[in-house]
Amino acid sequence: MRNPGFRPSRRKSLAKRMHHMSGLILAGALLAPSGFAVAEDLRSYAVIGDAISQSLTGTAGDVTRGRVLVVERSSTCILCHSGPFPEQKFQGDLAPSLAGSGSRWSEGQLRLRLVDASRLNAATIMPSYYRVDGLDRVGTAWRGKPILSAEQIEDIVAYLASLRE
Repeated sequence: MRNPGFRPSRRKSLAKRMHHMSGLILAGALLAPSGFAVAEDLRSYAVIGDAISQSLTGTAGDVTRGRVLVVERSSTCILCHSGPFPEQKFQGDLAPSLAGSGSRWSEGQLRLRLVDASRLNAATIMPSYYRVDGLDRVGTAWRGKPILSAEQIEDIVAYLASLRE
């Protein structure tokens, strides 16, 4: 029987919980699907007018992978945009609908909007998905890393360009 005046050490209990939580956080980080690009050397590109006419990868993106990226919450597209995604109950209304984007913009124009929308509108709230310099309030873990890889950019461009209506 325990001494009625005895209190178990809170320090040991807290230390055990913190150790357990750090293990869970590490496991979650290792097992979580990656929605963000890993550190990579950014591929060079040329902005001509209001577009990046050449693919960042030298090949066309994949429409199916692009759609998956657009509708998953980690890419943040549908937090601001709406579009032809009937399975998505909650879609954004802060930015233009993505429906018909392939009719409104060329692949190059779409690519520039994804890579660095601030080149077209300095006051935009749209993130620069393939830019790492000159950004404010970037978390330490994300500094020097683009939000999306060049391949992901091209996949999204391919999907958005396919939206003609």
